[in-house]
Amino acid sequence: MIDDDRKLCRLIQTYLEPMGFAVTSAHTGPEGLERARTETFDAIILDGMLPGLDGFEVLKELRKVRETPLLMLTARGDEADRIVGLELGADDYLPKTFSTRELLARLRAITRRRARVDDTPNAEIAAGPLRIDLDARVALLDGVPLALTPVEFDFLAVLARAPGRIRTRDQLLEEIRDRNYEVFDRSVDVHISALRRKLNDDPKQPRFIQTVRSAGYMLRRQEG
Repeated sequence: MIDDDRKLCRLIQTYLEPMGFAVTSAHTGPEGLERARTETFDAIILDGMLPGLDGFEVLKELRKVRETPLLMLTARGDEADRIVGLELGADDYLPKTFSTRELLARLRAITRRRARVDDTPNAEIAAGPLRIDLDARVALLDGVPLALTPVEFDFLAVLARAPGRIRTRDQLLEEIRDRNYEVFDRSVDVHISALRRKLNDDPKQPRFIQTVRSAGYMLRRQEG
């Protein structure tokens, strides 16, 4: 947990440890970034407002080297801040007025995405020059690994399992979250936009991900 509120860190640690989490804390942006880069964690809870280096900068730098599932906390609750965090690679977002039960639910959800064993018989999906290894959770474009966040990978995998078929926003969210998991619809568009950038995909003339107006998204069928 990277947060300068030491009292909150102790509260979260006290709550999460009986639930099976081992919790460690850092209290400045530079300290948190260094530990997140050099140590291995199953998940990171990151505050948006930090001394030395704010949480958004920490996230931006961290995503250059690590794809650890990450839950962003911030006192600023407007949609613009949520979108910025998601565009930088956060897997989920929680305003600081959260309940501990909600924090636990969201934390379990983002860690399950990484740990979940895929039930698709074919562990690799091919879509033209795009190869998706479901077991290794790696996507390659023309043989080059893509730096995808866990949620971006999951969205891509959902679309790739059914090429040529439309997936609504609700269906995409249903595939990667618990049924009662509260999210906002715009998050899907943000993650799809990030996926397109990493695929070098032009939304006006898509090679891979096509928007179907008033319906959702689909992965275009590929030759080969």
